[in-house]
Amino acid sequence: MKRVLNFFLFAAFLFVNYAAALAANLAPIIPAPLKVEVGEGVFVLTAKCRIIADVESKPVAKLLAARLKTATGFSLKIKSANIEPLAGDIVLTTENSNIRLGAEGYQLAVTPRGVVIRATIGAGIFYGSQSLMQLLPPEIFSTKPVAGMTWKIPCVEIFDEPRFPWRGFMLDVSRHFFTVTEVKQVLDLMALYKMNTFHWHLVDDQGWRIQIKKYPKLTSVGAWRDGIGFGLDPKTATAYDRAGRYGGFYTQKQIREVVAYAAERQITVVPEIEMPGHSSAALAAYPQFGCPGVKFSIPTKGGVYTGVYCAANEGTFQFLEDVLAEVAPLFPGKYIHIGGDEVVKSNWNACANCQSLIQSENLKNAHGLQSYFIQRIEKIVSAEGKSLIGWSEIREGGLASSAALMDWIGGGAESAASGHDVVMTPTKFCYFDHYQSTNRAAEPKAIGGFLSLEKVYQFEPVPEKLAPEFHSHVLGGQGNLWTEYVPNLRQVEYMMFPRLGALAEVDWSPKAARDWEDFKSRTLLNEQRLNALGVKYRPLSKPE
Repeated sequence: MKRVLNFFLFAAFLFVNYAAALAANLAPIIPAPLKVEVGEGVFVLTAKCRIIADVESKPVAKLLAARLKTATGFSLKIKSANIEPLAGDIVLTTENSNIRLGAEGYQLAVTPRGVVIRATIGAGIFYGSQSLMQLLPPEIFSTKPVAGMTWKIPCVEIFDEPRFPWRGFMLDVSRHFFTVTEVKQVLDLMALYKMNTFHWHLVDDQGWRIQIKKYPKLTSVGAWRDGIGFGLDPKTATAYDRAGRYGGFYTQKQIREVVAYAAERQITVVPEIEMPGHSSAALAAYPQFGCPGVKFSIPTKGGVYTGVYCAANEGTFQFLEDVLAEVAPLFPGKYIHIGGDEVVKSNWNACANCQSLIQSENLKNAHGLQSYFIQRIEKIVSAEGKSLIGWSEIREGGLASSAALMDWIGGGAESAASGHDVVMTPTKFCYFDHYQSTNRAAEPKAIGGFLSLEKVYQFEPVPEKLAPEFHSHVLGGQGNLWTEYVPNLRQVEYMMFPRLGALAEVDWSPKAARDWEDFKSRTLLNEQRLNALGVKYRPLSKPE
C-alpha cells in the first residue's frame, strides 16, 4: 500500500512540474517532456567537448556527434565510459538509471559543467539526445556549417517517458513512389519527434514496391504504370523508367538498408502487404490468383478496384505464403500488416468457386469469406514468427484470434475490450492526406476533407467508452499519409508538418497536461528548426 501511495505522490509531483514548465514554456521541446526543472545558467558546446558513452550508448553517441558536426563544424571525440568525465563533456550512460524510466524513458541533466543523459537502454538515450538537440538554438539543425554561433543550452533537468508504445506514421509509396534517400529523410523527421513506428505501405492497386525473388513479375510488371495518374502534372515527379513508365520498387537489399537506418533511430518498420483487396498490381502480374473471368490492370486513378485475390484458389494462399516467407525475414519487428480494407465482394459473389467455398465452410456470406481468408493468412504470418495487424475491416465475419487491429473507421474499442491490441488512427484526426485549410484553392490538391493542426492535437487514442481495464490494449496512435495527390517529397513534408508534431505530442505527452496555446508557441519555434533543415511545412500563420 505504501508503494502504491508513493507512486501516486510521485506521479502528482511529475504532473505539477510538467504543467509549470508548460506554462512558462521553459523547454520548447516537441513532444513536451513529462517533467522539466529549470536551473541557472547555460552549458556552452565547444569544439573541446567530448561525448562519453558506455557500450549501450555508443551508437547514439556516433549519431549525435555526426549531427552536431554538421552545423557546428566540431569533430567531437567519443570516449568510453571507463574514463573520468571532464568539464564540458556530454555523458551518455545506462548505468544507475531510474527503473521508473521504462524502456523508452530518459533523464537529461544540463549544468554549466556538462550534460548527462541517462536511460535504462539505448532507446531512452536516443530520445534524450533528441531533446538535447531541441534545447540548442534552432540553427543546430542546419544542413551546413553555421558561422559565428555560440551554442548555448539552458540548464535544465528533464525526466521523460512516453505515454504510448506505438507512435506511428504511415507513408504510402504505392500511389506515388519515393526513393530510399527520400524515405530516410522521412525517418529522420520522425525521429526528431520521438516517433517509433514507420508503417510502410508497400503494396496497393497502383504499384507493388518490394522485390520478391520467387515472383519477379511483381516488380517487372506490378511496379510500373503508364503514367503518373490521378490527374497530376507529370513533371511533379521524377519516378520514371527509360520507357517513360511511372513507378519503382525497392530491392531486398534496399529494404534491409532502410530497416537498419530506421533501427539506428529507434524506429520499427512495419511493412504492409495488402490483401485480399487493393491487389490490382499483383494480379496484373499474376492474374491466375484472381477470380476467373476478371481482367486485371494497374489503375491510375483513386478509388476502390476489383483487384481482389480469389479466396477459393489454393494457389492464392501458396503464392501469399511464398511472398510472406520473403517479407518476414526483412523486417525484425513483431508485426506484418496485411491491409484487409475495402475488399470489393463483387468478384467473390460472382465467382462459382468462392460461392461453393462459402457453402462448404458453412460461412454466412462474403463477409464470412473475408474472415476465412484473414484467418488463413494469420496462420501463415504466425508460422513466420510474426503477428498479423490489419485495418478495421479485418473484423468482418470475426477477428482472427491473435490479430491486432488498426482502427480507421471503427472497431477499436470493441476489439480492445475483447482482448486484442489496437492502434488508433481515425480519419477524423489522423489522415494527413486531408486539406489543412477550408480554402482549398490556397492549398495543394488533396484527397478531400479538412484536418487542422488543432484537430490533430485534440486526438485522444483511448476510446471514451473503453473500460479502464482494457486501456493497455490501446498501443497508441498513428498518422497516415496516403499519396494519391502527393507526388514528391516536398509535398510529403508539407502534409506532414506541423501536424506530425501535434500527433507526436498526443502519443508521447500526458493527456491531462496538454496545452494548445503552449503547443502553438513551441510550434513557432519549431518552424525555425524546419527552416534550418530545409523542410517544407505549412506555417502556423497561414489562415485555415
